[in-house]
Amino acid sequence: MIDPTIYSQLLTAMGEDIQRAGLIDTPTRAAKAMEFLTQGYTQTLDEVTNQALFPTDNNALILVKNIEFYSMCEHHLLPFYGVAHVGYVPNGRVLGLSKMARIVDMFARRLQIQENLTQQIAQAVMDVTGAQGAAVVMDAAHMCMMMRGVMRQQARTRSVALLGTIKTDPQARQEFLAALPSVD
Repeated sequence: MIDPTIYSQLLTAMGEDIQRAGLIDTPTRAAKAMEFLTQGYTQTLDEVTNQALFPTDNNALILVKNIEFYSMCEHHLLPFYGVAHVGYVPNGRVLGLSKMARIVDMFARRLQIQENLTQQIAQAVMDVTGAQGAAVVMDAAHMCMMMRGVMRQQARTRSVALLGTIKTDPQARQEFLAALPSVD
C-alpha cells in the first residue's frame, strides 16, 4: 500500500491544515486512489487475458472501437483520458473481446505518455494472439494541457501504432484506418 504519510506531507507543504475536518482522512483516501489509478503495475498480461484464446479460421480484421480509458501523465501526474480503438488480423486464434479492454486498462493504469501506451497495447495484442498484424489508435484529452500550461480545453491527441501486416500491407492498413471513427 502507498504510505498516506506522503500525502500528509504534500498537503502540509501546500500550506493546508491536515487536521481540518475536510482533510482528516484525505491522505488515506488519496493513497488508496493512487493505488487504484496505478494498479496496472501489479497486473500481468497472462492474468488479464486469462487464456481466453479461441481457435479460428477467420483471418479478417477484428476491431474493438471506443474502449474508454483513463491514465496518468508521467510528466505532471495529471489524468489523460479518451478512447482506444484496437484491431488485429488473427493468425489461427482470436482473443475474447472483453480482454481487449482489460489489456487497455492494464497499460493505462500506469504512469504513461500516450505515445508509449498506444505502442504497448498493440505489442501486447501481437504477443498474446500471435496475430498477423495489430493496430491501436488512441484519442485523448490531457488535463496537463487543459488545467495548466497552454490551457486548451478542446485539444485532443491522436496516436497510432501499426504492427505486422497492418503496417506493411497497404490494403490491411487502409481497411483498419477506414473503419475508425473520425476525430471530433
